[in-house]
Amino acid sequence: MRVSFDFLTVQTLSVANIHKHYFYVLYGSSIHDDLILPFSASSPLQVMQVVREQIMRALTLKPNSLDQFKSRLQNLSYTEILKIRQSERMNQEDFQSRPILELREKIQPEIMELIKQQRLNRLCDGTCFRKISSRRRQDKFWYCRLSPNHKVLHYGDLEESPQGEVPHDSLQDKLPVADIKAVITGKDCPHMKEKGALKQNKEVLELAFSVLYESDEYLNFIAPDKHEYCVWTDGLNALLGKEMTSDYTKSDMDTLLTMEMKLRLLDLENIQIPEAPPPIPKEPSNYDFVYD
Repeated sequence: MRVSFDFLTVQTLSVANIHKHYFYVLYGSSIHDDLILPFSASSPLQVMQVVREQIMRALTLKPNSLDQFKSRLQNLSYTEILKIRQSERMNQEDFQSRPILELREKIQPEIMELIKQQRLNRLCDGTCFRKISSRRRQDKFWYCRLSPNHKVLHYGDLEESPQGEVPHDSLQDKLPVADIKAVITGKDCPHMKEKGALKQNKEVLELAFSVLYESDEYLNFIAPDKHEYCVWTDGLNALLGKEMTSDYTKSDMDTLLTMEMKLRLLDLENIQIPEAPPPIPKEPSNYDFVYD
């Protein structure tokens, strides 16, 4: 049921019987510094529009008393109104308008390149994998990482799981990225086709991937978890110039693209953006506050 502001005023006056001009009391209690400061003195209409929006949004919550109405109104500050407007703007049909869609298309390659660099950086850090063996007497490990120039995969066996990164020098074997022909995943991997391998649980199949190189040679992996699986398959595909199609990439794309769109569509009224960066402050007289 829609309730008009005039009716609310009459109802409030009849119940409270305190203020003859309730609107002015409401106006005074609703406007705070965070509302007045963003507007100039010559824009009272904008202030009134925000106050009206505060009132109408508080009414949509159907308060049962004047105190409840005031409490909800206080939660609808100017900052909160801006957040609500921004959220609604992102969900409106206008967000599907041609200019907005063109902006999304322009931003997407930048975001994808950012995701690609993150994946390659993670491959450069390296990951510890479990060795594939039919015997389960003892866990064995091997480590693989990409060289900083993105041209070589360094890998080698380890006696135990490392506590940090393993240096390139201690990894005995190398595989040039130029020799990689394809990345294979899941049940199509050769180590998942071996006798008895398919009897393993579904989780192992979802973490398996292989690198095909030279003449039918394979480097077989089983990732420690789904996150590492997505990082490595994305990174290897990026090295081969192929599309990164993991769920992790899709999630990162949605998150980063939404954040970037919101930043570019922010209401920057009366906010001066400097044309030059601020000056670098002078060095302190001492560095006693720095600890090793």
